[in-house]
Amino acid sequence: MEKKLYDDAFYVEEKKYGLWSSSDKEGNGLITSLTEEQCVRSTRWYLKAKQEGFVETQTYDGEVGGKL
Repeated sequence: MEKKLYDDAFYVEEKKYGLWSSSDKEGNGLITSLTEEQCVRSTRWYLKAKQEGFVETQTYDGEVGGKL
C-alpha cells in the first residue's frame, strides 16, 4: 500500500479492513479514520492544534441544585 505525502508534513495510507491511517515524517502514528478524506482533515486539525496549543475544554458539574 502506497503512502501519500500531504502538506510536506504527514503521510496517509490505506490499512487493513479499509481503514486509513496517518503518520508524521518520522513514522509516528497520528490518526486512524474510515475514509482518506476524514484522515487528512483530522490530521491537519490535530497538527495545527498541536502546533498552536490545544484549546482548554470547559468542564461541567453534574450536580443539580434545588429541592426535589
